Amino acid sequence: MTRIIQSLSEVAAGYDALFCDLWGCVHDGLRPFPAAVAALQAYRASGGKVVLVTNSPRPRAGVATQLDQIGVPRDAWDTIATSGDSARAAMFQGAVGHKVHFIGNPETDMGFFEPLKILDNPARIEIVPLAEAEGVVCTGPADPKADPAVNRPDFLHAKAKGLKLLCANPDIVVDRGETREWCAGALARLYTEMGGESLYFGKPHPPIYDLARRRLTALNGAAIGDARILAVGDGIGTDIQGGMGEGIDTLFITGGLEATRFGADVEAPEPAKLTAWLDEMQMAPTFAIGRLR
Repeated sequence: MTRIIQSLSEVAAGYDALFCDLWGCVHDGLRPFPAAVAALQAYRASGGKVVLVTNSPRPRAGVATQLDQIGVPRDAWDTIATSGDSARAAMFQGAVGHKVHFIGNPETDMGFFEPLKILDNPARIEIVPLAEAEGVVCTGPADPKADPAVNRPDFLHAKAKGLKLLCANPDIVVDRGETREWCAGALARLYTEMGGESLYFGKPHPPIYDLARRRLTALNGAAIGDARILAVGDGIGTDIQGGMGEGIDTLFITGGLEATRFGADVEAPEPAKLTAWLDEMQMAPTFAIGRLR
């Protein structure tokens, strides 16, 4: 049975580290949530480690820069693991070939193709038109407000060629302020539904958790067991499903993506509504809270 809590401090002493989601938990894409920032700062001040585990397609340095720009202070977190880093490693190991067709925002996502220094003899990646491609790399829709179905013609071509699609962000949607936007996961889902093969590296899939554990170990100087890690997030099919799949306790932020489901007060989810919905989803997070605080 999921326990509804009022603050992270109620359970913090039971965990040495957090795997904390970003969008919808710590910020809304435009500004930080002050109570969430304060909770993470207090957790770190008590000796806990905070690994930001995000389905951002960007390298961790790019995410750190974004957090600086929107005002999330550096003392609220220790290190970052991104689906982008995990997917980049796979790409530079040749997961979708050497010549790739790129779907994403060329103004913000080109850091995905910067060489990885941690790999020996990384594959040489060339961005080419779809007709010349050996695979597809998707960091997100070119227009996040457009229906993913606009990609159907290209996906039919890619499927006919037998191309794999590397998805750098398994999220389906995200809320930027008050505006809901499509993510790379929506395109990968469509491609799979059309009979194509999509490769995932972010939550809820194992590669990003392996990366998060490695970065936590490097930070801590020794491994921290899964029983002492709490995964925090507002995505039931990403953060919570992923944490449960890894055997990690989870804290579900009900006031994020699913905020309208649990009553009028997003800070106080109604237990009956939450229980009914979790039963329907066949999910059992360890804890739930309206907003991270």
